[in-house]
Amino acid sequence: MIRLDKYLADMGIGTRQEVKKYIRQGRVRIDGFVVKKAETKVDAGSTRVAFDGEALEYAAYEYYMLYKPAGVVSATEDGRDRTVVELIESKRRKDLFPVGRLDKDTEGLLLITNDGALAHRLLSPKKHVDKVYYVKVRGIVTEEDICHFKSGVNIGTEEREEWTLPAELTLITRGEISEVRLTIQEGKYHQVKRMFQSVGKTVVFLKRERMGGLILDETLLPGQYRHLTEEELKRL
Repeated sequence: MIRLDKYLADMGIGTRQEVKKYIRQGRVRIDGFVVKKAETKVDAGSTRVAFDGEALEYAAYEYYMLYKPAGVVSATEDGRDRTVVELIESKRRKDLFPVGRLDKDTEGLLLITNDGALAHRLLSPKKHVDKVYYVKVRGIVTEEDICHFKSGVNIGTEEREEWTLPAELTLITRGEISEVRLTIQEGKYHQVKRMFQSVGKTVVFLKRERMGGLILDETLLPGQYRHLTEEELKRL
């Protein structure tokens, strides 16, 4: 059971102060009857709530798989650029956030939710959750590079070392532009780019394909999204 004003605020109708005003104005009905008390308790699972005649369906948590396009920032709000949360046009919750970050020029799998406990489990280095990337790099990837990544590389500076955890680097094609798949279990700032810089390579394209048990839906195009399935939620 939750307060009516919280129910409406959670569903993005307005701030707590705004929805209290809407309630006093008689714009909210519960089970068909106008209710004007913000403190009225609502059973989020069964009570029928309508605002301005439109039925609302409460969602305690929402989970979206987004194919993040390049050029969009991994944030809830930004003064200059469009954010990944803004791409979720069908959202009901106002407290959604991206689980982890992808650089502005990086594309691929991003989980958008308001489930803080799940986000913590996926992002905590202690949980060792795999994050898999498809990468194009300028330069010939060698067996020595693969060994370096397997033992961890220093992505810090001469003044301050910063070592990564062991990572799995798999060669797809070798050439002036090499294609690889990289699996890491952490998310340091610009980590993938800095890892390749440490072995004299430059990332020219980066796409996240998997995070834990969640795999990017091949039918999604950049900028598209969908709800997670029950099976995907169980895997997470």
